[in-house]
Amino acid sequence: MLLLALDTATPAVTVALYDGDGGAVVAQSNQVDARRHGELLLPSVDRVLSDAGVGLAAVTGVVVGVGPGPYTGLRVGLVTAASFGEALGVPVHGLCTLDGIAYAAGATGELPGEFVVATDARRKEVYWARYADARTRVGEPSVDRPDDIADAVGSLPAVGAGALLYPDAFADLRPDLPQHQSAAALAALAAEKLAAGEELPAPRPMYLRRPDAKVPANYKVVTPR
Repeated sequence: MLLLALDTATPAVTVALYDGDGGAVVAQSNQVDARRHGELLLPSVDRVLSDAGVGLAAVTGVVVGVGPGPYTGLRVGLVTAASFGEALGVPVHGLCTLDGIAYAAGATGELPGEFVVATDARRKEVYWARYADARTRVGEPSVDRPDDIADAVGSLPAVGAGALLYPDAFADLRPDLPQHQSAAALAALAAEKLAAGEELPAPRPMYLRRPDAKVPANYKVVTPR
């Protein structure tokens, strides 16, 4: 089982090739740039495959982060994953982006109990979820203003770039743990779940709110009649 994993739901454009049989990352690429998802993703895939010394045809499955995340960036990864799956005739699995960050943080062994993962949702909000451990999410991901959730999760260890933006709301920040998504962690989590016989979610976007861009309600027609 050779999994190609990618995620563009956060400012991180991350790609990894994971050997599910050997339980190891073969190659990976991680770049943080919130404005260049479309520009960086395919070259990153090419680079990862080249570093691994394999062609795209060797991939037996695709794993993609489904968010939550902003509309435009998230769609880049989902559409690319769907295209690869269709072209190769292989399954495409979706996983929550926050779950990947939680899994990477838990792999360090520094989080023995509950913790929270938060990414930047813009508009002075965060996408967040609470975890009992690195593999167990408590409830569904949400989008909220940090001050509105401070009483509920503010005392828990907080992981992720979103939490670091709001130190007043997240008292126990963990900047030493992974701040951004890692496709390598996402792939490892997917491989673990697949090996256990779990059915992974469909690759459908987890938006949690409407896109920032909207069609004007009353726009002036400027084209000739």
